[in-house]
Amino acid sequence: MARIAIIGGGSIGEALLSGLLRAGRRVKDLVVAERIPERAKYLASTYAVLVTSVSDAIENATFVVVAVKPADVETVVGDLAAAAAAAGSDSVEQVFVTVAAGVSTSYFESKLPAGTPVVRAMPNAAALVGAGVTALAKGRFVTPQQLDEVSSLFDAVGVVLNVPEQQLDAVTALSGSGPAYFFLLVEALVDAGVAVGLSRQVATELTAQTLAGSTAMLLERMEQERPAAGEPAGLRVDTTALQLRASVTSPGGTTAAALRELEKGGFRGIVDAAVQAAKSRSEQLRITSE
Repeated sequence: MARIAIIGGGSIGEALLSGLLRAGRRVKDLVVAERIPERAKYLASTYAVLVTSVSDAIENATFVVVAVKPADVETVVGDLAAAAAAAGSDSVEQVFVTVAAGVSTSYFESKLPAGTPVVRAMPNAAALVGAGVTALAKGRFVTPQQLDEVSSLFDAVGVVLNVPEQQLDAVTALSGSGPAYFFLLVEALVDAGVAVGLSRQVATELTAQTLAGSTAMLLERMEQERPAAGEPAGLRVDTTALQLRASVTSPGGTTAAALRELEKGGFRGIVDAAVQAAKSRSEQLRITSE
């Protein structure tokens, strides 16, 4: 089985490590590079995995997952390039996967040996509980088989989608930052529940369970509405959420009154502005080979 090196033992690195182990990957096929001693000790004791240096971690690794903060990428890529160059042409071909936000595949390709396959991955925070969504974008030298293999790695922490790299800023704005939007909505609903007489505990339980159940309804309906085999993917217009909203909104009822207030307050426009702002910020933080 392919050896996987995870460079960086932060939250996303740990989430992937934990997910891979839950999915049946063997501990001996996983290795982590973590420079903070306390963090390295925690990972080694919690997961019984080898925690070592960058150069030792990537030796004989088929997949190298760079799970560090963007500010640390330059230093780590220098270490990776030096280790890859030292290994020479006789070493196994390695696929590098970066989860560092805003760092392009071209940046990695320009720093690593010529022709190195690089895949960008944008997971979100729900990967920590195995329920994330990860968007993958392949670099110039990635084969379809390699992309499928990288996809199987992130299957361990949720759903995987493939997108063109130029869409990753939009992905960051929608799903990367999305959990924060969700938690803010939860806060607002809980506060509103308290304002109408519920205890904070009851309001929180009602909100969390309502949103979880609504999500389950949406996912079930989306699965039912997926195009049949052989049917062009773009043939159907996705109105799933609209249909579900209509099904729970009685004319002249309480839900209709509440929705009318949300529309009057510019709810859709505020959400759109938030996602646009996040996308613009992601573009500003982008690191390329130029």
